[in-house]
Amino acid sequence: MIDLTYAIEEYLEQHATPMDEVLHELYRETHLHAMNPRMASGPVQGRFLQLLCQLIQPKKVLEIGTFTGFATICMARGMGSDGLLTTIEANEEYEGVIRKYLAKAAVADRVRLIIGDAKEVIPTLEGGFDMVFIDADKISYPSYYDLVIEKLNPGGVILADNVLWEGKVLNVGTKERDTKAIQAFNDKVQNDPRVENVLLPLRDGLMMIRKL
Repeated sequence: MIDLTYAIEEYLEQHATPMDEVLHELYRETHLHAMNPRMASGPVQGRFLQLLCQLIQPKKVLEIGTFTGFATICMARGMGSDGLLTTIEANEEYEGVIRKYLAKAAVADRVRLIIGDAKEVIPTLEGGFDMVFIDADKISYPSYYDLVIEKLNPGGVILADNVLWEGKVLNVGTKERDTKAIQAFNDKVQNDPRVENVLLPLRDGLMMIRKL
């Protein structure tokens, strides 16, 4: 029997502009050496993020959760050369690989990497962001949203990854902490009159939010 989910993912990859050599090398290194390599955005979502940045041309982007830097590179490539992407990663062990591939992708000049706890870092950042990408610890999603919404420009976009959480968001009454946090985040966004939003079934779910 065909695994339909895997087959569709493969079909999607076949019908998206392919990764270049740098992203392919990073993706391979991530799968060889990093824990939980599926945390990398991957070719389809990476292409979506790059195209979105090419369309809206954000000047200031904030990424919460760099991992090994796949999505970082994709977004930075979609921004103009005068843009600045600030990315926050909690795990200092990834700093070396992140900086290596930012340099290989020739986007290091438009990326500011901060190693630290995003909940402590974000309040210290100047606002005026045009786009925010949230892809970090799921328990903190509601807190991240509260911290960034006032730092986002009107018309700015927030993207939050993994908001379907492998379908576990449908488990009403769950006691699993990550699932409860994602459910709380999705409900918070849905009930926030300051924004308009849509939940896309891309990979593990991508919430797109526009500040009014």
